[in-house]
Amino acid sequence: MEKSTSRRSFIKSSSLLAGSALISGFPSIQTGKEEMLKIALIGSGKRGAGAAAQALKTSKNVKLVALADTFRDQLDAAYHSLTRVPGIQDQIDVPEKHKFVGFDAYQKATELADVVLLATPAPFRPEHFRFAIEAGKHVFMEKPLASDAPGIRLILETGELATKKGLNVVVGLQNRYDPGFQEMVKRIHDGMIGDLISASTYYNVGRVNLVPRQPGWTEMEYQVRNWRYFNWLWAGSPAGLQIHNDDVVNWVKGSFPVRVVGNGGRASLHGPDHGDIYDHFYNEYEYEDGFKLNSQIRHINGCWNKGGSEFYGTNGHGSLKDGFRDYKGNLIWKYAQKQENPYQIEHDELFAAIRGGKYINDTEWGAKSTMASIMGRMASHSGQLIEWEKALASTESIVPAKLAWDAPPLSLPDENGNYRVPVPGIDKV
Repeated sequence: MEKSTSRRSFIKSSSLLAGSALISGFPSIQTGKEEMLKIALIGSGKRGAGAAAQALKTSKNVKLVALADTFRDQLDAAYHSLTRVPGIQDQIDVPEKHKFVGFDAYQKATELADVVLLATPAPFRPEHFRFAIEAGKHVFMEKPLASDAPGIRLILETGELATKKGLNVVVGLQNRYDPGFQEMVKRIHDGMIGDLISASTYYNVGRVNLVPRQPGWTEMEYQVRNWRYFNWLWAGSPAGLQIHNDDVVNWVKGSFPVRVVGNGGRASLHGPDHGDIYDHFYNEYEYEDGFKLNSQIRHINGCWNKGGSEFYGTNGHGSLKDGFRDYKGNLIWKYAQKQENPYQIEHDELFAAIRGGKYINDTEWGAKSTMASIMGRMASHSGQLIEWEKALASTESIVPAKLAWDAPPLSLPDENGNYRVPVPGIDKV
């Protein structure tokens, strides 16, 4: 993949882009001039605001025209943070009438844009993605892509529709756009550490952010504001956190796990404030050829922390951070280039594609990496061995049928305010 500077040159190169045309109804490059691309941000949290800033930095001919969120305070916070980012203030044109709030806000914002940035919690992604593609919009969407198998199947179907329509889709698993990871993967594929034996991934960090319950909130509002503490909103920490590292392994393998077993539980979370999630997982994924991925996750304060993806081959082992070593401890490779920002690169690539570059659609591998992570949650919650085909075919949804402030979520507190936590050996998949 080209360096970001080369991509910017490509975008601006009128000789390469002159005369190229996109699908009817979309901006195209004519006579060497970039047409203005209008973007809408759906989901105005910190990651959403970051994605909007990166989209705006791809070119001066990108304009933010709409914001949508379920909460007005989050929308306002995102708007004000974006107006303070140097270099993009004149590209923000969001009048009050284009600030939309509520569960249906995404529809109104999407209609105003050429490119839609989807950064809400996972259960909203399938429907938002479907609406955007049916409306003919290019899409950037954050991971995870769904919370359950029915959602993943809708994502996969919509990805096929995007291909038919020629609409570009980038998924926010940014390691695949990182030149360092790209070189590491190439070295592995070229046999630098020999035949692959196994991999280990780590996402051991402190506790995730908690929003205290406020008087007057309905149960739905409390859960949506605390989306990291409820499985239906976060999809569990294998999908919410570890997906980045596990996806690198899927990338290296060029495939996805066929089965998984796992353990997990709650060591630090208890009481009414901490929803129904686990705070630690250990999953063992197996691929078709017998290759094993050992994936450990912990989000508990005061513990030893580690992150990343490590690979073990017949001739050596290592990671991008530490480089590769042989089994005598000798360093055989370490990435030596200046680190680039993959969050920016993924947007550079998306907007280059929209303006006539190479077509991109990340939907299939993004959805399958999400599904693999959901399988890990299923295995740990149930204590069962989970097979890929059965998991993907599951019809059980953990997402409420109705999304409204007065609608009850599926996970409700008992008389003491505590939520039921999945119990291995008792809970079913």
